[in-house]
Amino acid sequence: MDSVIPFSAALRERSSSAHSGSEHAGFMSDLMQGKGTRDDYVALVAQHWFIYSALEAAADRMRRDSVASVFISEKLTRLPALAADLEFLIGPDWRERITPLPTTQRYVDRIERVGATWPGGFVAHHYTRYLGDLSGGLFIGRLMARRFGFETNGIGFYIFGDIADPKEFKDFYREQLDAAPWDAAEQERVIDEVLVAYRFNTDLFVDLAAAKASAVA
Repeated sequence: MDSVIPFSAALRERSSSAHSGSEHAGFMSDLMQGKGTRDDYVALVAQHWFIYSALEAAADRMRRDSVASVFISEKLTRLPALAADLEFLIGPDWRERITPLPTTQRYVDRIERVGATWPGGFVAHHYTRYLGDLSGGLFIGRLMARRFGFETNGIGFYIFGDIADPKEFKDFYREQLDAAPWDAAEQERVIDEVLVAYRFNTDLFVDLAAAKASAVA
């Protein structure tokens, strides 16, 4: 008798290649390997501001949805930490000094579109960002702290002070994915949207590398 693969496991398996490709994109790989600069890190944080502004605004809209709402937790909220990081990294006028790159704007537009009308699509982007933050993101934060001499200022985005056990939190999140009342067709749509989110992540690193090269030229 064939065993049924839980949706969360299928999602993880189907997106693993895209996840790995995003992680190893040139800009991010350089940053992780110590080849990137503090300015590179600041540029990444700035783009996160726009992405999470869209995602957390979508979360506010989705709180009334019976399916999407179970994934939303104040413990995940990143905007206050991003604002504090950018003030530390750039200065009090940080908001006037940052702009979204082309991929970031397309990413934001996508989140806003699905986050207004499609609970499964919202969950796909929510899953891609926050479970990534609670996995590799925690490692990135520690790495950036060592690389650039940060303590908590500058890496607040990567610190989830209200989540005592990230693994337990992620396990519960995956249980919610498995319990979501999606049929097979909707599960496929959600997986496809996760892959879209990973493509945006990868393309953003390409944009960041191009912007860096243009500034140096």
